[in-house]
Amino acid sequence: MRSRCLRLLLWLVLLVFGNAAFAAQRALLVGVSELVNQPQALWLQAPRNDVMLMRDALQKQGFAAADITVLADGVSGSVLPESQAIHDALGRLLAQSRSGDFVFLYFSGHGTRLRDSSKRYQEPDGLSENFLARDVRGTLGSDNVLTGDLRDADFDAWIQAFLARNVFVASVFDTCSANSMTRSSTVDSPLIAEGPADDEVRWRGLRTGQLVGAPGPAARVAMARPAAAEPVPRARYVALFASESHQITPELRLPRKSRNARPQGLLTWAVVEALARKPATWRDLFDGVLAIYPPVIDELAQRFPTRELPSPVAEGNLDAPIFANRAQAVSTRPVWRAQRSGDTLVLQAGQLDGLVAQQPLRVLATMEDGTVRSAEGQLSQAYTDKARMAVPPALRELSGAALWNITPLGEPAPVALRVRAEQGLPPGLSLEYPASVIAVGETDGADVRWTGTRLEVLSPSLGAGARPLPADSAAARRHLEMLARLKWLNQLYTIARDAQFDGFDAVFEVWNGDRLVRSGPAQQAGARLLPLRSGERAVLNVRNATGRSVDLVVVGIDPQGGTRQVYPEDPGETNRFKRGTRDAPAVKRFELSWFNAEGGRLLVLAAPAAPYSAPRLFGAGAVDAVAQVRVRGALQQDSERQTFAAMVHWAGEASSAR
Repeated sequence: MRSRCLRLLLWLVLLVFGNAAFAAQRALLVGVSELVNQPQALWLQAPRNDVMLMRDALQKQGFAAADITVLADGVSGSVLPESQAIHDALGRLLAQSRSGDFVFLYFSGHGTRLRDSSKRYQEPDGLSENFLARDVRGTLGSDNVLTGDLRDADFDAWIQAFLARNVFVASVFDTCSANSMTRSSTVDSPLIAEGPADDEVRWRGLRTGQLVGAPGPAARVAMARPAAAEPVPRARYVALFASESHQITPELRLPRKSRNARPQGLLTWAVVEALARKPATWRDLFDGVLAIYPPVIDELAQRFPTRELPSPVAEGNLDAPIFANRAQAVSTRPVWRAQRSGDTLVLQAGQLDGLVAQQPLRVLATMEDGTVRSAEGQLSQAYTDKARMAVPPALRELSGAALWNITPLGEPAPVALRVRAEQGLPPGLSLEYPASVIAVGETDGADVRWTGTRLEVLSPSLGAGARPLPADSAAARRHLEMLARLKWLNQLYTIARDAQFDGFDAVFEVWNGDRLVRSGPAQQAGARLLPLRSGERAVLNVRNATGRSVDLVVVGIDPQGGTRQVYPEDPGETNRFKRGTRDAPAVKRFELSWFNAEGGRLLVLAAPAAPYSAPRLFGAGAVDAVAQVRVRGALQQDSERQTFAAMVHWAGEASSAR
């Protein structure tokens, strides 16, 4: 009888909790120090140390030792990190994975870039990112044929396969050319070193032409990887990259000035140090990493004054809880980093991110032991891309070791859609910060009036006029959400349209089949190029020749009122647009098949990417995106206001004239 009761209890537990009761945490750690087919001058010292440091850190986070697979040279009991072995390990990890599991993928070693026209994803700079396994070979006389490497297309296929099984995938790439290492679809990495051969600082970057191999042509060996399937939204995905695609990252003795220091990759060491503060989310972890970088970067800048030093990049559902399989954000409010100067906090966000003067905010101070203290305050000044506020009195005595973050207590009323609603607002309104809807009275300057059966738009900028709606609150809710997003897009354009941003261009084109019919700058496209005629379609071409990476958002509202996220197309991807120069610009083409009738709007917004900043989306994320699409901060220099903005909108009925 007792046995039957226990079985019944177990059955009830399974019924209630399902597979979640058996969800597992697993990790694959790969460190490549030795390139056995290459000169020893190209080898690294730290990857073997990196995987051991990361293994210890994961065990402190609750990973079982048996669930951590290590492929590294120079690590006792480890499999050698050759290309086939890495693919085999990924295959075994995928076969073990079940819905609800969590997988951590980690790679430390050399990276490089080459041209790969076979990819499905069009890289703005035309180059493919590669991780070099222990057995990598080049082809003599060639700069684009390798064997023994893992390409960004390989990583993309594996990550998509895990996501298809409802597995949360977190990955860390401590390599050069790291950003876009998970993208499928000449600016070469500099040489590995600038100083003496025995210099403790070594750089994780190689040109493909440096790699040697057997004489004569050699075809790349195709490794087994999951078959291509329909892309899965990256709601259960996070990635941290040691550098942008054109940068290389160092390894050096860490921690600095310590007797026990040993060669480590900078990103690896910073991630492990940031974990000591007990971050609740991946964004907390990344903010901790960014706070650790400056002292080391300042030292390297003195030694290597001509080198562009690495800026880490993060993408994915950064607001999800750390080391867990949950897509829901821990907080639905944006969080911005801040820097303290005396009794003042400088926020790495501003008007472009939905901040207004006198707005109430919550200040969060995270101490070295992970303790978080908070207090409310009020924004004193808001500029285009930064803001200032006083440190709340309750937090002024905190030490300089605190990490400061700011989150709003509510949406800013000045940018909200103001609705005069005779029967109250419809329930269930859902909008990304700072777009919002508020009810106002008869004398409060409404943008919209809603009677319950009819929606009357009063604001000319939103397309004034009466619009009959079905007598249900869901239809009204969807239309009000569209108008609220449109009002914020208009506000973004108003803030940014007069700023200058040399070297960045967006061209709006009209095509009929394979024939370019007309084109012009996106800033003037509404007046000169629209409306479309029969058989025509719209295309946007973006070109970055600034010599800097760019934070870029392209978002639209289709004629039916739906939000269209054009770039980044997948909300789990970074919106850090690659660096290009005047001689080798970074370019990308966007087909706008939905932009085909009156009511369509398209906003292009770009700003120079600030080093050591989190993703910045300017509050222009799509409503149906995963939870991580939030406005984020990027601190710009006080003397600059460099922004590009273009708003393309439908301009009436199509003309029959040719």
